[in-house]
Amino acid sequence: MDTAEEADICRVCRSEGTPDKPLYHPCVCTGSIKFIHQECLVQWLKHSRKEYCELCKHRFAFTPIYSPDMPSRLPIQDIFAGLVTSIGTAIRYWFHYTLVAFAWLGVVPLTACRIYKCLFTGSVSSLLTLPLDMLSTENLLADCLQGCFVVTCTLCAFISLVWLREQIVHGGAPQWLEQNQQQPPNGVGQPNEVPGAGNGAAENAPVPAPANLPAENAAVAEVPGVQGEPAEDMEVDNEDEEDAAAEDAADANNGAPDDMNWNALEWDRAAEELTWERMLGLDGSLVFLEHVFWVVSLNTLFILVFAFCPYHIGHFSVVGLGFEDYVQASHFEGLITTIVGYVLLAVTLIVCHGLAALVKFQRSRRLLGVCYIVVKVSLLVVVEIGVFPLICGWWLDICSLEMFDASLKDRELSFQSAPGTTMFLHWLVGMVYVFYFASFILLLREVLRPGVLWFLRNLNDPDFNPVQEMIHLPIYRHLRRFILSVVVFGSIVLLMLWLPIRIIKHILPNFLPYNVMLYSDAPVSELSLELLLLQVVLPALLEQGHTRQWLKGLVRAWTVTAGYLLDLHSYLLGDQEENDNNANPQANNNQQARNNNAIPVVGEGLHAAHQAILQQGGPVGFQPYRRPLRFPFRIMLLVVFMCATLLVASLICLTLPVFTGRWLMSFWTGSTKIHELYTAACGLYVCWLSIRAITVLLAWMPQGRRVILLKVQEWSLMIMKTVIVAVLLAGVIPLLLGLLFELVIVAPLRVPLDQTPLFYPWQDWALGVLHAKIIAAITLMGPQWWLKTVIEQVYANGIRNIDLHFIIRKLAAPVISVLLLSLCVPYVIAAGVVPLIGVTVEMQNLVQRRIYPFLLMVVMLMGILSFQIRQFKRLYEHIKNDKYLVGQRLVNYERKGGKSSSTPPASSPQE
Repeated sequence: MDTAEEADICRVCRSEGTPDKPLYHPCVCTGSIKFIHQECLVQWLKHSRKEYCELCKHRFAFTPIYSPDMPSRLPIQDIFAGLVTSIGTAIRYWFHYTLVAFAWLGVVPLTACRIYKCLFTGSVSSLLTLPLDMLSTENLLADCLQGCFVVTCTLCAFISLVWLREQIVHGGAPQWLEQNQQQPPNGVGQPNEVPGAGNGAAENAPVPAPANLPAENAAVAEVPGVQGEPAEDMEVDNEDEEDAAAEDAADANNGAPDDMNWNALEWDRAAEELTWERMLGLDGSLVFLEHVFWVVSLNTLFILVFAFCPYHIGHFSVVGLGFEDYVQASHFEGLITTIVGYVLLAVTLIVCHGLAALVKFQRSRRLLGVCYIVVKVSLLVVVEIGVFPLICGWWLDICSLEMFDASLKDRELSFQSAPGTTMFLHWLVGMVYVFYFASFILLLREVLRPGVLWFLRNLNDPDFNPVQEMIHLPIYRHLRRFILSVVVFGSIVLLMLWLPIRIIKHILPNFLPYNVMLYSDAPVSELSLELLLLQVVLPALLEQGHTRQWLKGLVRAWTVTAGYLLDLHSYLLGDQEENDNNANPQANNNQQARNNNAIPVVGEGLHAAHQAILQQGGPVGFQPYRRPLRFPFRIMLLVVFMCATLLVASLICLTLPVFTGRWLMSFWTGSTKIHELYTAACGLYVCWLSIRAITVLLAWMPQGRRVILLKVQEWSLMIMKTVIVAVLLAGVIPLLLGLLFELVIVAPLRVPLDQTPLFYPWQDWALGVLHAKIIAAITLMGPQWWLKTVIEQVYANGIRNIDLHFIIRKLAAPVISVLLLSLCVPYVIAAGVVPLIGVTVEMQNLVQRRIYPFLLMVVMLMGILSFQIRQFKRLYEHIKNDKYLVGQRLVNYERKGGKSSSTPPASSPQE
């Protein structure tokens, strides 16, 4: 026993226990690390900043030690003093956060809106009355909302400017911005000559020769051996040339004067210790008032530089050219005028940059070049994200007018009545069209041989950076791409929308137009069907990965068929055996290119250029192919075959789902016309289910009849479980939730007491689906509790491993019980208990109509009261600990059997 007692030492200081410093065993750990001194543990907890053992994960426990003269209950004056102190602290925090909210949500947006209106009023008197306008209370809420929009725009502009600066710094500036800077230290060459033209022409041969103006307006030098359009070669980011240019720039800066080392992009960064809490004032300090002043000042500067100046430059230009009436007729006078101002500003910056380069003002030249890059990228972003989708949306609408029995006059009237809404809807439709077109191109790249789609940019390429292309490529290249994109997208719309509509009207004259009118007397609510479509049908269809696999399989089958029919299989899909047997694909590619170039073909230079791009990209290589005889003619036949296939596919997509949906809806609604969006969605979903069933059966057929029967039994059981779960989770719970929302919120607000509310179960269920999805999303984003755990488990199991017993017992039964109690208890009280009391009929009606919101308020008050009781208990403990707590004693770990260690607790309090 003596040996065992001598072995009891602290695991931190390795000392034995004493009467003044006894040993404790506060966690599950045993052996030589079982015991520890309280002082050592407290020091270690301060160092590790943890409240549990790092080995056994057991949380340490301390028992408080109070002064012997502490009363059993705190005196009223102590509780009152602590309550007053807490109220004072709360008031101080409330005042501070109110000041923060008033500054950021009131002063900043209101100042931005009033300054914006003052600048764009165009009169000197508005500048003189600006201080009085700041203090005016007229249109306060509207000005604050408009000011929030202005501040958001300026903040986005500032962030975009900083991000563009990072792109220029990390990606490198364009060559025309760096070349003139390298020449003065060399002492040779004119401003318009190629750098290193006498010494490194062999190494820098592909570098284009700059002109007086930036390279956006200069022709590029042709690369020897490449025919066609040599401009495509500039898409290759030659790393060796960039490294050489960077070294030349470094050498030039080392020997250049001080003005040559000046960089317009080197801005002072913000202090790294500045946090969001300190900047917004959420840390309790008043330093944020200085930040408010700087935000207002920078916001005013941004409005003046990026809105006021371009707008007035464009306004004077439009008025001078006599286009003022046309601009006003567009209903977007401010936006168009500002864009015109930016265009003129870009032209001015180009001219000034050229003049600064001629007189060798390097600082001015570089600053003007950077400003031009900012304006250029801004205009290109507006064109790519705003103008191009808008053109696509309007072209889609014009080509589909006959589908909806509309005319251009109708679109003109709708535009004049609501120009902003009309333009936004057309832009949104165009964005959707561009997105799905790009997704289809990505799918094609997965099927076709690398190099077939050389004329289209690969969005999945890790080296693809559109911002860097906007910075480096000249304007005429972007203009050519824009025109080509408009032609391609517009031609596809004509092929897949306008022409099929004409064919359908000729073959099936009664099929079109689609019914898109809303009828208030329809038996099914339009709102309910819309929610059903958006929340149930389309997500369930789009989230399935089988749809993409089917489309990919169809594309592959079409490609194989077209390849063998036209002897283009090697061109479309490549020859894998040939790639495996070739030891040097690059040499074979060059030999194949030389063999193929025996007969000049238009566009072969672009093909070779793109081949070089793909070879430089690394993992995406150019695969060689066998070129058959009459290759251009076969390519033309391939394009014709592709157009015919797209036309047939479009005809099927425009007719089959709508026809199926109309036929199915006729059993439900009879001859009543339904919105074609819903019939098309219904038919599309039925077609998808049919194709899915057929593909599953075809996959099972080679396995034999017995396996098919087993699979059918397995899937039948899974479908039955899924149907039961869908009825409970997607039927009963949304219905009860929507009905409860109707009784608690909608009916008391919309229906007076002298009228009887009408309930539509279908509409309540549709609203309940939306509410259930919102509640589920909030639950999954919230803290961990039983409902979140159950939902995550159900989602992790999926449909194939669905656990019906777990879902009913852990999810459906508790939620349905709570909703049924919330619906039934108030009804029983209002309809069963209240009439027994003997009140009047009016009082019974009042109780029945208002008991649901009343009980909701009671539950909320009880929740607030319980929260306040917990807070008061915490305050009580805090006051008691502040006044009478003298120390804490470590608590030994006790096993479940009730045994405790032989080590006695400390007799004296530990501070």
